[in-house]
Amino acid sequence: MKKRIMALVVFLTAVVAYAATAPANFSGTWTFTPAQSKNVGMMAQGTIQTVITQSKLQLAVDDNSVFNGQKDTQHTVYDLTGKPATNTSMMAGQATTRSRWEGAQLVTEWESAGAIAGTQTKRTEKRYLSADGNTMFVESARAGKDAILMVFLKGK
Repeated sequence: MKKRIMALVVFLTAVVAYAATAPANFSGTWTFTPAQSKNVGMMAQGTIQTVITQSKLQLAVDDNSVFNGQKDTQHTVYDLTGKPATNTSMMAGQATTRSRWEGAQLVTEWESAGAIAGTQTKRTEKRYLSADGNTMFVESARAGKDAILMVFLKGK
């Protein structure tokens, strides 16, 4: 009897530990919420509707935005295995991205050509969810600059 109880305790501990460090599931439709975001500058004037699909190997983000009456779409694919991927950033053009999980946060390093010939621009993006899974945070930072925090609410 003691062995069964002990085995059950060990099993349940393992399940809880896995759940606490399992990658987040960002799948769904999300709406940018400028009022809850920080340091977004002129982006606060626009609207962004984001649709995310996620598998074990990749996360695909489709952004549909409107800024100053201009509609734009952007498709970004994050390779969840850690391999480099080529993506396009609205602000920096073509970039190489490398993604990894840090607990339930998806951390992506973006590297693109700098404004001065021969230089590189690097930024780190952290994507994570609130405890209830209904709010997504996308934090983006470059060395020496204030981080941008974009907040998205999940559609019903």
